[in-house]
Amino acid sequence: MRNEQTAGKVKEREQEKEYLYWMCSRVEGLGAVSIRKAWEFAGSFREAFYIEGTEFFRQGIFRRESMAAGFEKAKKELEISRKEYRELEERKIRFITPLDEEYPERFRNIYDYPMGLWVKGRLPEESRPSAAIVGSRGCTSYGEQAAEYMGRELGRNGVQVISGLAMGVDGAGHRGALKAGGRTWAVLGSGVNVCYPKSHYPLYQDILEKGGILSEYPPGASPRAFHFPVRNRLISGLSDVILVIEAGEKSGSLITAHLGLDQGKEIFALPGRITDRVSRGCNELIRDGASILTAAEDVLEYLGISKENKGISCEKQDKGLAKIEKMVYSFLDCEPKHVEEICTALNLETSRCMNVLLDLELGGWIERTAGQYYVRRVL
Repeated sequence: MRNEQTAGKVKEREQEKEYLYWMCSRVEGLGAVSIRKAWEFAGSFREAFYIEGTEFFRQGIFRRESMAAGFEKAKKELEISRKEYRELEERKIRFITPLDEEYPERFRNIYDYPMGLWVKGRLPEESRPSAAIVGSRGCTSYGEQAAEYMGRELGRNGVQVISGLAMGVDGAGHRGALKAGGRTWAVLGSGVNVCYPKSHYPLYQDILEKGGILSEYPPGASPRAFHFPVRNRLISGLSDVILVIEAGEKSGSLITAHLGLDQGKEIFALPGRITDRVSRGCNELIRDGASILTAAEDVLEYLGISKENKGISCEKQDKGLAKIEKMVYSFLDCEPKHVEEICTALNLETSRCMNVLLDLELGGWIERTAGQYYVRRVL
């Protein structure tokens, strides 16, 4: 008898999920709050399907008449939606909802928590601390190195790294965590099977092996500009702390930070020079009360994790380097320097200097940034 009851509940839940899948994937413009309110009004997702969209509009659940019209139009696609839902397993995609036990608990503390979440790979562990690393797509070489350093040190110390797979800071944070053997998750503004940007596909695959890809948008959904601010609340929602690494005054990462503040999260911002465009947002966050990010242990200490190695460092023991290599390496720091500046300062011929720089780059001591600019690697 108990087995029959359990089977009945599972069947009922799956039926509910099919209708919820339809609402999340087929009704254009229907956000998480509207879906939740329609569910609460109707008593179930199945019953919500049979209520006319105009009634939801009269009740104030749908804000616009166009939403009601779209709701009715989408009803014709219920069977297509059901077929898609039942084929998800073959595509190695899961549809996780608040009806499921594995739904992330961190999301339940968000007012507009996602009603449907598409997942490839695994979900973050509830028992492990997590940190978002966000910032400018057009970050400086220093910002990219700082993001990778933070990702690496947090990942090495068991912190789950959350970001958005974008160019610049996001990608660097993911890579750092992976290099340390840590786990990282990407929350996309597209479907989970749509890698954006396309150039990050190798990184996308690496993230799948060590963590997962999440999205509130159905498989196949293209990245659209208005998706990303909505997506950002999930990045902050999954995180215990948020690290902002270089952000301009209108950077999307500031949206993530402010959403995090609304959710009661601690914000850390990497300070920058007052003349740096990509640091203005971070400096404003610090002015408004965000914690200053000076090293990985700032975050680890907040999370209650100890760490021996301290500081963002560009220093490395130069044992084993030839005299001229030591001279060039000592001249470089975390600020990019052009090859002509290096040649002039050290009185080197260009060809000789280029050979030394190449040897140092191949040895992992320095990095070449845009053009012929070089910096020490953050260690």
